[in-house]
Order: sequence, then C-alpha cells, then structure tokens
Amino acid sequence: MTYQLAGSQPPRSPAITGKLVSALIRLWPYIWPSERADLKLRVLGAMALLVLAKLATVAVPFTFKWATDALAGQPSDPAGMPWETYALALPVLMTLAYGGMRVLMALLTQARDGVFAKVAMHAVRRLALMTFEHVHRLSLRFHLERKTGGLTRVLERGRLGIETIVRMVILQVAPTIVELALIVGVLLYVFDWRYVVLILVTVALYMWFTYAATEWRIGIRRAMNESDTDANTKAIDSLLNYETVKYFGAEEREARRYDRSMERYERASVKSYTSLAILNAGQAVIFTAGLTAAMVMVVYGIRAGTQTVGDFVMINAMMIQLYQPLNLMGMLYREIKQAVIDIEAMFGILAREPDITDRPGARPLRVTAGTVRFENVRFAYEPERPILKGVSFEVPAGKTIAIVGPSGAGKSTISRLLFRFYEVTGGRILIDGQDIRDVTQASLRAAIGIVPQDTVLFNDTIRYNIRYGRWEASDAEVEEAARLAQIDGFIRAAPKGYETEVGERGLKLSGGEKQRVAIARTILKGPPILVLDEATSALDSYTEKEIQNALERVSRNRTTLVIAHRLSTVVAADEIIVLDAGEIVERGTHQELLARGGVYAGMWNRQREADEAREKLARAEQDQSAPNREPPSPAQAPGEPALAETPEATAAE
Repeated sequence: MTYQLAGSQPPRSPAITGKLVSALIRLWPYIWPSERADLKLRVLGAMALLVLAKLATVAVPFTFKWATDALAGQPSDPAGMPWETYALALPVLMTLAYGGMRVLMALLTQARDGVFAKVAMHAVRRLALMTFEHVHRLSLRFHLERKTGGLTRVLERGRLGIETIVRMVILQVAPTIVELALIVGVLLYVFDWRYVVLILVTVALYMWFTYAATEWRIGIRRAMNESDTDANTKAIDSLLNYETVKYFGAEEREARRYDRSMERYERASVKSYTSLAILNAGQAVIFTAGLTAAMVMVVYGIRAGTQTVGDFVMINAMMIQLYQPLNLMGMLYREIKQAVIDIEAMFGILAREPDITDRPGARPLRVTAGTVRFENVRFAYEPERPILKGVSFEVPAGKTIAIVGPSGAGKSTISRLLFRFYEVTGGRILIDGQDIRDVTQASLRAAIGIVPQDTVLFNDTIRYNIRYGRWEASDAEVEEAARLAQIDGFIRAAPKGYETEVGERGLKLSGGEKQRVAIARTILKGPPILVLDEATSALDSYTEKEIQNALERVSRNRTTLVIAHRLSTVVAADEIIVLDAGEIVERGTHQELLARGGVYAGMWNRQREADEAREKLARAEQDQSAPNREPPSPAQAPGEPALAETPEATAAE
C-alpha cells in the first residue's frame, strides 16, 4: 500500500516546487475532510467570521474620516442631518465608532482563528500520521540508506510546512483577497478611477518585486535547509555513538566536524536574512511611493474644493489598511513557497513505493506444524554481487537447525529474507508449504520470533520493552516471561523494578541484560517459529552460557533457526549447515562434521585454539595480580621447592 496525498497522483518534486496551486489542491481534502461534518461547519463559520472582520476593517477609515471632518468643522454626516445638531456630539461619536470598529475587527479576527484552529491541526495530525505510517511501511533497504537525523529533520520540517500552508489557506489567502476587493471598491466609490489605477499599479509593482525577490531567495533557503539537515545529522550521529567518541578521545574532532556543518549553515542563514532585508526594503519603497502619490492627489482635490481634510486622512488610513494585506501577500507567497520546499522531501517519501508489498488477495499465514523450507533461494543486494546462490534446506517442525560460516557468508541475510525485509530474487521460502510471498506480511511476522545479535531497546521502561512482544499481555505474564528469561531477579533488585528506564537504545543495561530482555520479549510473543541471529556472539563466556541456557528453554518444541558465530552454541543442534560465499558447503550433526575434517572442523579447531589462548592469557593475568610469595629461606636453593612444601601443595598452587 502506497500513501499519497488525497486526490492526486504521486507528486514529483519539480511539480511541487513550481506549482503552488497543485500543492494547495492536494492539501484541500484535509482542510475540508469529507468524513467530518463538524470540521466542515468550522470552516464555514471561519469564512463567515472573516467576511465580517473585513467589513469592519474597511469601515475603520470611514469612521476616521467622519471624526476628522467633524473636528475640522466640515459636515460629513452620512444621514444628511443638520450640522448644528451634531456640532458637539458627532466628533465624540465618530471617535467612539472608530475605536469600536477596531475592537470589533480584532475580536472577529481572533474568533476566526480560534474556530479554524481545530481544522488546521486536525489536517496536520492526519498528514503527520499518514507519513509516519508510510515510513514504517517502507523497506529495510530504505532505512539502511537513510540517516536517522536527516530523516527526522525532513519529517519535522514537512509537518511544520504543512501546518503553515493549511493555516494560511483559510486564515490568510481568503481574507486578503476579500479585503483587497473591498478596498478597491471603496476607492472607486468615494474617490474616482484615477485612485484605483494608482492603487492597481502600486499593487502590481509590489507583487512583481515580491515574486522576483522571493524566487531569488528560494535557492538560498534550500541551501540553508540542506546545511541545517547536515548539521543535525552529524549531531545525532555523534551522540548515538557517544561511547565510541569517548573511547577514542575524539570530542574535539567531532566538535570540528559539527562546527564545519554549522559554519555552512551560518553562511546560508546570513544570506537568507540579508536577502530578506533587501526584500522588505524594496517593498517599503514601492508602497511608500504609491501612498505618497495618492495623498498628493487628495491635496490637489482639497485645494480645488472637491475633497475634505477627512478625505486626506481617509486615503492615508485606507492605504495603510491596504499595506497590511499587501505585506501579507508578500509574506504569504514567501511562506507558502518556502513551506512547499520544506515538504518537498516529505512528499517524495510519501510517493516512494515500498519494496515489499502484500500481493492482491494475500491470505494470512496458517501455521500448522511450523516447517520452514528454503528451495534454491537466490538473493543479491546489488545485481553484480550475489549473496545467496541457490541455498536449499529444511527446518523440520520442532527441530533446531544451525547455520554457521565465516563473516559475509550470507547467514544474517537468511533471517531477513524469512521476515520478508527483502524479496528473494530466485527460488522460494515456504512455511508449512505456503510461499511467504503469498501471505500477508503481518501474519508472517506474527508467526516468527527473533532474538537478534544487537538488541536495541526503546527509551522506556523494562516492562514496556518486554510487553512489546505481546502488547495485550498482563503484568503477570510480563513478569513470568522475565522469570523464564532469568532476568526477573535483576529487575526486582533495581529501585524502580519493572518501571526502570533503560535509556537511549537500552544503553543503561549491559549486553547480557539487554539480551535477556529480548529473550523475555520473544517468550511473551510465543511464536511457533524462532530465529536466533548470533544472539550471544557479543557476550562473555560466562554470560553466554547463561543466555544459552535461557535460549534452549525458549526454543524447546519450537521450530528454531540458529544463526551462529560461536560454534559452541550449536553443538546440540539437530543439523548444522555450513555456509560459505553464499553456498552450502557442508551439513550434518556436530560429530559428523568433526569426523569429516572439512570446513566446519577447521572452524571448530581455530575457535578452540582461540578460546584456549584467551583462557591462558586470563590465567596469566590472574597470576600477575596475585600477592607476591614470601622470599625463600637462606637454606633454600634458588629454583628448589621449600622444605615445607608438599607435592599436594605444589599441585594446588
């Protein structure tokens, strides 16, 4: 399933950046949601309030004119009543009317914003959720190719860009159009066509300059966003590798690396602010020239006796009133244009097809026994570099099959193919006779549990991380799973128990503790098929034995595929498959493979020698750290045992 903006084809980047109308059309279904009558009423209410607010806005210059004429002794009573009747009261009344209209304008505007806020934020929420779900549907290949910091920055800016566009469509675009139309109508009615021509020329010049300057600023904004993303990516990457930075004393190097990115961001930001200053200055010059010309025209009208001092004040107020929507239009174009740039990458993610999708008519996987079969499976991450070259084997129901081999042989690729993180390029994978490409991904992954080599935990509590295996599990079931994974005692010894926070990626826990949490999570899930992907390769020998015991209990009576680095962990497997360069080179039990004296036997001997060497080194270090013996007595010859020593004592020592 591919997410895309409602009512549109998957967007292309050039079309989005070049056609603002297209972006607004794509967003409209979220502003006017067909399934939410209450939000539609809010949209209509906001539109009614904006019209009333703009009528009040246009009335403000009239009240200003009437108050001025009243103070100047020039009758301008719209009701045609005798001037003497209002000689004292009219200036006060008009001033009060002026203040009242400004208050009414502000109240209506704020009410409009309040009514529309739920519509805008609902649209932002829907689009953000849609993008979040879509990112999770994208393939593992996509996530391995992306940098987490850059991706989160793109999504964050995209969400803010959508919020900007959605709010401005109703709260800014429509009010500005209404106000411009009303002001032009008033000028034509109160003054004459010359003023309308002057205003239209001013508006045209203003908008042309705004458009040209904004287009120039677009490239500057894009460079600023790219440098911002780069700096954020480097910061997150460095913080995620905090321990590595400390191990190698690379704080200064990381700071320089981050500062280089921030230097590029600084240069781009300075250009952005400078270009904005040029834009604002040019807009002010154009508008001030138009305002001055209109006021000069009124001065000549007053000299000719065709206009009043109130008209002079009114044209000034009307032009100032016009400046607000004009300035808003410039800002509106800039903000929407920049918002479209910000969501351009987000649209690209929404348009990207997941590599792995359910076939039409895919059915849920039915696990009756749990037999897993690989039939002539071929796979390559890149066409020119094949990883698996016709691999065939079967994991019988309830049995344990181990896959061993050197690094790069394709062992972990097998588990990724079984989970359908990637699609096989040849052959097929069957579970109880069902091709996994013909079943739904959700049902497939629900039937398989995994204890990975590198367990990454959520930055939450231990209880949350264990319950992730089966979300509806009770607290008692969570604790029972922890007990079976031999971690319950450790958890209860902690001050907060199961509510202990594990930290970012689980870094507050040791490797063995994280592995036990992963085992508990898999026990809680209770899958019929189990994958152990080098689950103990990063642990010490003592911890490995404890974890191995827990894994044996988990895999009992389950179809288990063990991908192993340490051969000592697969001795009891029903069958061991030796993989090398993407092909099966040997297979059999541990004893059969040792007797054969082939690849497996060579790997076993090398690992045994390495283990013995480590043990000797550990003993030597213990001897060096032991307390020094007493010096020999004078009668004792160098190199001879002390008289008090016995063979038993020597042996014990």
